[in-house]
Amino acid sequence: MRTMGRIKEHLPVKYFAAVCFTEDIKLEAVLARLEALFGPVDSRSPVYKFDHFTDYYQSEMGSGLQKLFISFQQLQPPQALIDFKHKSNLLETDYATGKGGRRINVDPGYLTDAKIVLATTKDYSHRLYLGKGIYGDLHLSYKNGYYRPERWTYPDYNQPLALEYFNKIRDLYRKQLKKLRAPTK
Repeated sequence: MRTMGRIKEHLPVKYFAAVCFTEDIKLEAVLARLEALFGPVDSRSPVYKFDHFTDYYQSEMGSGLQKLFISFQQLQPPQALIDFKHKSNLLETDYATGKGGRRINVDPGYLTDAKIVLATTKDYSHRLYLGKGIYGDLHLSYKNGYYRPERWTYPDYNQPLALEYFNKIRDLYRKQLKKLRAPTK
């Protein structure tokens, strides 16, 4: 016999950010600002050429864009994604040109055992409204031992560098959860 599901709090999640930046940006200064906002960074991917995957930001940010992923040490509740997105948008504004064009693009998201969710301000059929103008966008699902893309997954999230990185931080996340669950002595 089936029983009704029980309501329970979600486990804390592992937050990360995808940071896209122009050639004139001092990356370490941006990462320091992100750490001041969201806490210590515990991993980072290699930097890669973002222009190889899309020209979506080219009209606003120019060419020669680079990108990397970073993850934050402290696990937090999934609903903090709203605050992460608002703060990252303010940071983008701080680095904007005098004409309002961005020089950095920071896309926060979180990882669980089962999925990777990004924050966005744009509604679409597969995005769920979270509140305060922010939507959650399921980007990768973990099935049969690795992350799998959805039809709408951004191309650079489906490259080997990104998938290897997310598997690495998934392992880190699982170790952190294990420590949380361990009985204290």
